[in-house]
Formats: sequence, structure tokens, C-alpha cells
Amino acid sequence: MNVNLTDASTASVLKLLVERDGFAVVPACLDEATVERLCKQFNDTRHPQRNLLSVPSVQGLAISKPVREIIETALGPRCFAVRGIFFNKTRRSNWKVVWHQDLTIAVRERRDVDGFGPWTMKAGIMHVQPPAEVMGGILAIRLHLDDSGLDNGPLKVVPGSHRQGRLSAEQVASWPKENSLTCTVPKGGALVMRPLLLHASSACATPECRRVIHLEFASAELPEGLIWHDTV
Repeated sequence: MNVNLTDASTASVLKLLVERDGFAVVPACLDEATVERLCKQFNDTRHPQRNLLSVPSVQGLAISKPVREIIETALGPRCFAVRGIFFNKTRRSNWKVVWHQDLTIAVRERRDVDGFGPWTMKAGIMHVQPPAEVMGGILAIRLHLDDSGLDNGPLKVVPGSHRQGRLSAEQVASWPKENSLTCTVPKGGALVMRPLLLHASSACATPECRRVIHLEFASAELPEGLIWHDTV
């Protein structure tokens, strides 16, 4: 069943879908004025960008009422944003993403903590793979500045796969994909997902933009002196 919420205020339904399927589509999230303002800042010439929580307009987006209402449904009122990324998939900036889970978090500095590793540096920021329970506590919201249709590389997901924890490369490759769903999202809409949900996307087949602001939220601090790189 293709999950598509028509009422973003249906908190109990949204929470159920996120827990059961690992994702939900909210067709109406950002108002037209907000979308247009963000489109001017993140115009069609912008390329993908990390570390977006340093941008004031994105900080405001992360604490805005529409975004908080959705995220708090699953994570509670004490949650906070920990990462922001901008994607822009067009024919000039195009790519295919194979089936995978999102497995890393951004932290201030490296510390040797059991269960955390391997470590990598991305765009000058230290990243690490934490234990599955840390990733399982994160919720991402993908805010769409353009319509995401079948021809411009929409996200595909395998419902329920997030409940299996962190998978090996072999498990990801062999995981049945027959029940995967394609998530089309209208302009101003949002896709909410657990990072451990198996997901992929095809390359863009049309010249239109597919701009997405991807925000990740957590509700707990990290253990043993590890600190989230950004918190909003």
C-alpha cells in the first residue's frame, strides 16, 4: 500500500506509519510563501550542499511549527535537529542511488567509544557510524521545493525494512525489493523517514529540478562525551 497522508495533523496515524513502515508522505507541509522564499535562496543553479544547519533560513525551518509538529509526533517535544543537507537533482546534476541505509551521524570530534565506527571525514566534518539503536532514534524529514514525480528521480523505499537494524552490504543486496514503493511528493510536501529504511532512487529523466532540504532530528544526546556537530 502506498502511504500518503492527506491530513498532516493526524498525529496518531503519522506515528503509526513511521513506526510500522518507516516512512510517511505528508503532501502539505510548507506554505507557498515559505517554498517560494526557499526556492529563491536555493535556486536551480545550486548544487548539493552539506552542513545546512549553519544557514539561518534552514535553522528557522528546523524550528518552524509545520516541521516541529510532524517530527514531534514521533520523537516528542524535546527533539532537536542534528543535520541538514540540500539535494538538487537535474539533468546537469544527476545521479542514481543504489539501495542503502543511512548509517552515519556528524559529530564535533572523534572519541573512541564502543560501538561507534568506522569514522570518515565529509565536507570537513567528522562522521561516524553509531550503533543501530542511535540511528533507530533518528527521524529525517525531506522537504520538497519542487514536485517529485516519477520522471525526476523520486525516492523508492522498502516498507518495514528499518525494523531489522543495521544491515550488512550482503543483506542489503539480497533483501527482497518486490514490495518497494515509489514516493512521489508534491511541491511543499514532505517525506518523513527512518534512516535505517532501505531506500534508493533512479536518475532524473526530465530537465526539471528536484530540490530537497533534508533535515535529521534526534531526541537524545550521544554517550561518553560524543557531541552532535550541530543542534537546533
